[in-house]
Amino acid sequence: MTQIRHAKFKIGQVVSHRIFAFRGIIFDVDPEFNNTEEWYQSIPENVRPRRDQPFYHLFAENAESEYVAYVSEQNLIPDTTGVPLRHPQIKNMFEKLENGVYRVKRPHIN
Repeated sequence: MTQIRHAKFKIGQVVSHRIFAFRGIIFDVDPEFNNTEEWYQSIPENVRPRRDQPFYHLFAENAESEYVAYVSEQNLIPDTTGVPLRHPQIKNMFEKLENGVYRVKRPHIN
């Protein structure tokens, strides 16, 4: 029997990594691992996450740079700082931060 998985976090939510010093905004969710085997094996075995959990695509940033990250649910926690993110791609997909969550922009229809 297939177990239905529910993501703990939602698109537009700001999260921080449990172990590494970065935070980001969720822009997509995979119900379970959906990346390459090479990517998965590149993670040290002692910190490698389970595959059978949601994985999140983030517009991520640390003190030095902005990038896209793919992170397991077990390694994320809600970010409660209220500090806006600076990632340049956020403005293409999201509107202003409100109560710790960015809103997805509505499509423009001509």
